[in-house]
Amino acid sequence: MSRFWTDKIASLDPYVPGEQPQDKKYIKLNTNESPYSPSPKALDAMAIEVSERLRLYPDPNCMTLKNALAKNYQLDTNQVFVGNGSDEVLALAFMGYFADGKPLAFADITYSFYKVYAGLYGIEPKLIPLSETFDIVPADYDNLDVSGVVVTNPNAPTGKALPLSDIEYILKANPDVVVLVDEAYVDFGAQSATTLINQYPNLLVVQTLSKSRALAGIRVGYALGHPDLIEGLERLKNSFNSYPIDRIALAGATASVEDEAYMQEICAKTITTREQSVKDLEALGFEIVPSSTNFVFATHPNKDAEEIYLSLKEQGILVRYFGKKPRIGNHLRITIGTDAEMAALTAVLEKLLK
Repeated sequence: MSRFWTDKIASLDPYVPGEQPQDKKYIKLNTNESPYSPSPKALDAMAIEVSERLRLYPDPNCMTLKNALAKNYQLDTNQVFVGNGSDEVLALAFMGYFADGKPLAFADITYSFYKVYAGLYGIEPKLIPLSETFDIVPADYDNLDVSGVVVTNPNAPTGKALPLSDIEYILKANPDVVVLVDEAYVDFGAQSATTLINQYPNLLVVQTLSKSRALAGIRVGYALGHPDLIEGLERLKNSFNSYPIDRIALAGATASVEDEAYMQEICAKTITTREQSVKDLEALGFEIVPSSTNFVFATHPNKDAEEIYLSLKEQGILVRYFGKKPRIGNHLRITIGTDAEMAALTAVLEKLLK
């Protein structure tokens, strides 16, 4: 606590990201990073930008990337917004569409940054409980007097996905507020709501290049929606940071989006490894929530999750433990790594669970 802090700073409960320890080399299965390299085309494009051109500002409108995304999703460029990671895109959306005095509806177990944004902008969260099996129940989003709705699909940290029909149900039930669908993990087995954008002017879809495109290190995210929603985000962005994407990141992101085949290839590898990992973990007694992401959410009925987490860390393997939170205090979120990394995890767990 500092005497120079405002009351707002003092009241914040900041987001705590997954560990990025520097003490030794770990098998990192804790932050949902891709175990695979970015597209070679993206790496080549970024290398070209490491030149005297870095003395120049990047394109504030990110038009090469917007054009690539618009083409990919069969939208117009005025339906695409680009930001410094999907977290920045989410932050601007919360500021612009949900901070009007009414509560904001989202699941009680979901991406924990939503509560942080709500606190930052003075938004009251209206937490909608997941079912006992960690499902989002669309009927629970009927007749809500709220400023908006946020749905993470697939959800995190559970990994469960909603069918497109359920997303559409929530959109129809909330026609007068923005329904934000956070699709950070959609490429690993869920249906994207981007196909509904031209039907629902209140739909804003947010995605990232950090997961399926293996570009967590360059911080690029984007939103897709009706031109009016996108214009609102642009107004906010240009009142806060006109140059959110640097020249290197812009080049790499554009090349990655254009290299769809590579993204599909590494996603397919991840899905195959995920399915084998589920079998291996279940054989060790773990209970696994059905996953459509690049991670699994696991609990062991006979072993404390914190104890497993700490033992794995001692053995050089990091997984995500969220503390003694209600309903998920005995769960671990395990990122899907390479086949070799997951085999190493299984081997260590076999010894720990004897």
